[in-house]
Amino acid sequence: MKIPSLGRPGIWSRAHYLDRMSLRELVVAYFQYYAIQAYLVLAVAALGVAWVLRPSAGAALAAALAAVLIYPLAWYLIHRFILHGTWMFRVPMLARTWKRIHYDHHQDPNHLEVLFGALHTTLPTIALATAPVGYLIGGAGGALVAFAAGLLMTCAYEFAHCIQHLSYKPRHPWLAAMKRRHMAHHFHDETGNFGIVSFWPDRLFGTFYEREDRPAKSPTVFNLGYTEEVAARYPWVAQLSGGVAKGHPRRRNPVAAAANDDRARADAA
Repeated sequence: MKIPSLGRPGIWSRAHYLDRMSLRELVVAYFQYYAIQAYLVLAVAALGVAWVLRPSAGAALAAALAAVLIYPLAWYLIHRFILHGTWMFRVPMLARTWKRIHYDHHQDPNHLEVLFGALHTTLPTIALATAPVGYLIGGAGGALVAFAAGLLMTCAYEFAHCIQHLSYKPRHPWLAAMKRRHMAHHFHDETGNFGIVSFWPDRLFGTFYEREDRPAKSPTVFNLGYTEEVAARYPWVAQLSGGVAKGHPRRRNPVAAAANDDRARADAA
């Protein structure tokens, strides 16, 4: 589906949908996306400065390990209480941000551009989740190592997230289970399975489920509780989105979906 260019070169001058892409096409698109490039460049820069500051090898390894261990829990808390929270769309100044960081992704889970996080929200979050513990372990150098580990973990999570939305069935049982649980989150019941790669926080906090555990499909799986009744009181997301989601957008209204592509890419630019 061609859409107007927003000044980005090459393949990112058009929309991409993971249910229509091959693994090779995904890899090419992934490494050309500006956010992934930014994470990789910043990770190298952070490690370079950490090398100059020279934390001890033990402190550096401990800081990196702490960031890796913290990441699944941090992602769970952010995903559950911020991305799936019902408070951001109630504030006019935050409605556009909530729409960009998660509402658009649930409206069309296979739309690649809005699957990736927005840098103005992800970078501060990664820093806050990793740098303080790194600093406690190894000072400024440890903070930079932990931040770099968080950036690389974000790249890994983003790629795993893309793979889960790609139109294929993993052969490895662990990968197949991971994909099945995430697909249930998107297409069956959005109130559980908040993990992407790791679901231990879901098990810890009681939000883990297999699809057979919840026979009834959630009526808000595509709109995250932002219904027509809610939009009547808090209209800002609906105004930005051209209405409220009532099913998969490319199946219910291809014309509206194309218009929403334009809005989503404008928000992501």
